[in-house]
Amino acid sequence: MERRTAFVILSFAAAIAFTLPAWAGDGSRIAYGKRLVEANCARCHAVGRTGASTHPDAPPFRSLQRRYPIEDLEEALAEGISTGHPDMPEFVATPDQIDAIIAYIGSLDR
Repeated sequence: MERRTAFVILSFAAAIAFTLPAWAGDGSRIAYGKRLVEANCARCHAVGRTGASTHPDAPPFRSLQRRYPIEDLEEALAEGISTGHPDMPEFVATPDQIDAIIAYIGSLDR
């Protein structure tokens, strides 16, 4: 009987762990968003509070919410950003990634 109870508890815990958003483990959507933009965008865009973008047509992330309504950024990330600077690769994000990226962009303006 105790084995079955332990199995049920472990199964339940595993199910919860796999349904949590990707950022929940580190406790910070902003940190997750920062990691995402550093990995996917920093080649061309300045992704921090200071610095210039390495690509002349790539705006710094800290200026994005002043240039575009934040809802447009959410929609663009969901649909796949295929515009931007001419040689920008298409980027499609999951809902958790979008939430984290938007949270990170919002943190740059504080």
